[in-house]
Amino acid sequence: MLEEPRSGRLAAWGNALYAGAVSPDEAASEAVGGDAAHRVVGLPGEAGPVGLTLALGRLRALGATGLTVALPAPGHPLGLCGPPEFNTRALEAGEAVLAPDAGLGLVPEVTAVGPEDDEHVEVEWACLPVRQAPPADVPSLGEAERELAEALREATEALVRLDVAGSGPVARAALEAYQARAEAGRLVLAPGYPPRAVRVLELAQRVSALLGIAAAPEHGGAVSAGQMGARAELLRPVERVARRAQVAAYNAYAEEVARRRRSP
Repeated sequence: MLEEPRSGRLAAWGNALYAGAVSPDEAASEAVGGDAAHRVVGLPGEAGPVGLTLALGRLRALGATGLTVALPAPGHPLGLCGPPEFNTRALEAGEAVLAPDAGLGLVPEVTAVGPEDDEHVEVEWACLPVRQAPPADVPSLGEAERELAEALREATEALVRLDVAGSGPVARAALEAYQARAEAGRLVLAPGYPPRAVRVLELAQRVSALLGIAAAPEHGGAVSAGQMGARAELLRPVERVARRAQVAAYNAYAEEVARRRRSP
C-alpha cells in the first residue's frame, strides 16, 4: 500500500498526543489528514458521534496509554486479539486501531460523499470492546527489519528469474513518481517514535510500493496465466512480511510504554 493506512495515522498521532509531543487539536488534525471529517461512535459515556479530539482524550481517561494497529487480511489476523465481533469488523475493513489498556478498539467505515466533481471522504470509527491479550503475529522491530531485508532480496532475485520484475517504462515512471513523493518531505510516523520504527516503516512502505508496481499486469514482462500465477505466489509472502513490519512500526510506541511499565 502506497498510502499510509488511516489506522496508522490515527494510532501514530494519538500516541504522539499521549507522549506529550503534540496538542490534542494537532493530533486530531493530523489523523484526519486529507479526509473531510472523522467521528467516533459507540464511545463509552457518549450518546452520539464525537470528534477525534474528544475521542482521544476519552480513551486516555478510560485507561489508554498507547494505541496499536491491526492490518488483518483473510487467513491472517495480524494485530488482532478478539473477540470475534471485533475481529470480523476489522477484517472487513482491513484495518483497526486498538487501545489495549482501555479494552477498546476502533474500526473505520469510509464513505465518499458529495457530487462526483466535489467528492470528499468521511470516516466513522466504531468503538467496540477488545480483549486485553497479545496481538496476533506482530514481530519485534528487529525481527521485522530482518524479515523485510530477506524478503526483498529473495523476491527481487525470483522476479528477475521470472522476467516479471516490472522493469518496463511504465514501471519506471511509477517508481520515479513514488520516489519523488517520498523525497518531497512526507512525514513518516509522528513525534515520539524511536528512529528504528521510522526506518522500519519507511522500508515497509518502499517494499509495498515495489510490490504494487510489480503486481500490475502492465508493469511486468509476464503475459501468460501461468506466469501471472507464479508472480502472485511470489509476491504474497512478501506482502505479508511488509504488513507485519508496518504493524510493528506503528505499535512501537505502545510496546515501549508496556516495556517500561514491566521494568522494575
